[in-house]
Amino acid sequence: MTCPLTQNKVSRIMANPSDILAAIDLGSNSFHMIIARVGPSGQLQRIDRIKDMVRLGGGLDEHNNLSAESRQRGIDALARFGERLRELPSASVRAVGTNTLRKAKNSREFLLQLSDALGHPIEIISGHEEGRLIHVGVAHGIFDPKERKRIVVDIGGGSTEVIIGQGFDALAVQSHYMGCVSYSQRFFPEGKVTAKSFERATLAARQELVKTSTTFPQIGWESELGTSGTIKAIQQIILAEGLGELGITLQAMYALRDRMISIKSIAKLSGLKEERIPVIPGGLAILIGTFESLGLTHMSVSDMALREGVLYDLHGRMINEDVRDHTIMSMAARYGVDMPHAERVASTALSLWDRVKLAWAIDNPTFGIRLRWACLLHEIGLAISHTRHHKHGSYLVENSDMAGFSRQDQQLLWALIRSHRRRLKPHRFDSMPGSLPEQARRLCLLLRLAVVLNRTRSPEGLPPELCLSAQEHALTLTLPQTWLEASPLTHEDLLQERDYISAAGYTLDLVAS
Repeated sequence: MTCPLTQNKVSRIMANPSDILAAIDLGSNSFHMIIARVGPSGQLQRIDRIKDMVRLGGGLDEHNNLSAESRQRGIDALARFGERLRELPSASVRAVGTNTLRKAKNSREFLLQLSDALGHPIEIISGHEEGRLIHVGVAHGIFDPKERKRIVVDIGGGSTEVIIGQGFDALAVQSHYMGCVSYSQRFFPEGKVTAKSFERATLAARQELVKTSTTFPQIGWESELGTSGTIKAIQQIILAEGLGELGITLQAMYALRDRMISIKSIAKLSGLKEERIPVIPGGLAILIGTFESLGLTHMSVSDMALREGVLYDLHGRMINEDVRDHTIMSMAARYGVDMPHAERVASTALSLWDRVKLAWAIDNPTFGIRLRWACLLHEIGLAISHTRHHKHGSYLVENSDMAGFSRQDQQLLWALIRSHRRRLKPHRFDSMPGSLPEQARRLCLLLRLAVVLNRTRSPEGLPPELCLSAQEHALTLTLPQTWLEASPLTHEDLLQERDYISAAGYTLDLVAS
């Protein structure tokens, strides 16, 4: 019985997309979920929205460990969200964690608990990616036919993102370790607001913004926008207290600061919701520091934020406009990848994956997508040196700002590229969540075989009789005897690969047909 190896190029693979999409933002102060329906012309119509003030960031101790109480609040919130998402396929849901989950040292088990409660996987995104997604959301809420440059500020519970964008593109992103929760705890403990504490908090914010205040004015902007609950709350208080008809200006915020200092309880401020009382002083100090550092004058408020950006980004993935594909191709071009060869390796790897994906329980379409990305970038380290280029390539992937990628995605790419040649060290995959370590090791074996089989870099392709089958920890590769005899270099490489795989706990049987 023959087992033909097809050489067709696979680029996008999605399973059972739904016309209902959901985006979840696991912020340091609150968790948000937005659900939308995809209309007949591709527009997104919001049909539901849920918010829960989890205050996850308030549960971080001095060692960046999350308290049991804060973890339970997060699990309970996502259990409620999960009930609403019960009927949606995973391809239609994207949940992202931000600053607190980036910082928490005991987050690995917690993430698994959150995923179980939600019923869908959770990604941790970098501050740079968070800023990009914030801008995507804000840009979709603006009608600006002239596509002027804009600066966007988002003050979260644990971090503040400052972005310059134009159209739907983020031109510059800076993420700062300052948020309304962390600053309120640090400078205004127990809600005590004084002139001295405001001075210290504002100065700390300005110090954090030194690099941004130097580089961003060189790019320039024509409009100023703020998003997030903190900035919305500041505008509402200013208007309700009659401190400025224009809303958020530096003078209006100075007046609000003075009002906070003069009254005995900030809870008495008009327009301030009870849920915002513990965090508003820190948020105001950060926004004042941002205005002073960047020379901002008047800030409009956008209703769109990270969750809308996640939603539109998810929709783009489903209509073959995945920013991650653009990121991969841009990196390949930047580092001079031999794309015809990389595409041949990808075609081989995906054909091998198609043969063993069911037997190896790696049939989720996202595995095929990630395997292709690894194939396209496996040689980027050659831009530095041929010697140890797998190490150089993995370093570039690990330390680059990769638009659209979560930390987990980058970690998987790092491990695949780092392990695509020479000795295979299975422990590189151990820190991945759930069942991913074993699945990632199996993807790595397919990548390694595809690289070996294309060692000669010949455009002629591989014999159609090539066949691969799999059992739990075993692979059987069948090749025509005549082809093996005509390809002594590849045959020798396959024998060496058999030894590498054996040392990692797998077997590779080579069968001549």
